[in-house]
Amino acid sequence: MNTNPTRKRIAVVLAASAVVTAGTVGAARALSGDDDTHEQPIPTSERDRAEQAALEETGGGTVTGTEVDDEESKYEVEVTLDNGHQVDVQLDESFQVVGTDGDDDSGSDD
Repeated sequence: MNTNPTRKRIAVVLAASAVVTAGTVGAARALSGDDDTHEQPIPTSERDRAEQAALEETGGGTVTGTEVDDEESKYEVEVTLDNGHQVDVQLDESFQVVGTDGDDDSGSDD
């Protein structure tokens, strides 16, 4: 009995299944509207100014994330304060604070 054609069929079926699975997962992500897949960090050329403005607003802390073209503003800088609370600072194109949102609800949301 020749098993070569059977192995080829199995290989073709497995390859086709992998392609279909990858396509299904990609389509599901695209349709889910998950904003995390579209988040882009602030470019290096603008990041220093954005981080400085955010740290001035929060009075210190550590920058733990940045995002450009956020749904709320041009720039968003995530700052973790020394007490462990997180504050998202929203900045406009001129690096002016347009709002803050803290996990401890102490920030203002303009």
